[in-house]
Amino acid sequence: QVQLVESGGGLVQAGGSLRLSCTASGNRFRLNTMAWYRQAPGKQRELVASITSGGNTNYADSVNGRFTISRDNAKNTVYLQMNSLKPEDTAVYYCKVDVLFTAYWGQGTQVTVSS
Repeated sequence: QVQLVESGGGLVQAGGSLRLSCTASGNRFRLNTMAWYRQAPGKQRELVASITSGGNTNYADSVNGRFTISRDNAKNTVYLQMNSLKPEDTAVYYCKVDVLFTAYWGQGTQVTVSS
């Protein structure tokens, strides 16, 4: 069973930055695609960014150019560097990791951007 622990959320003013981290443990197999999703109140969960085991990245249009996803395979960790934050980025951010044919989710970390 894979466990994911997220950290780095918090309250920040518009224009500020935050860095989220998500570390996986308990995996016996390689971590495949790692991703960050977010869910704002009253909205569906949406993909923010993803990164494959080979380092290929994908971003939602709304964050492209402001957010950067990266991973450290030796540490089983994925990061999300968030710059130029906007109030509309306020949401609970979830880490998702694919291992073989199973997706594992973190517990979520709150990001609040004040105007």
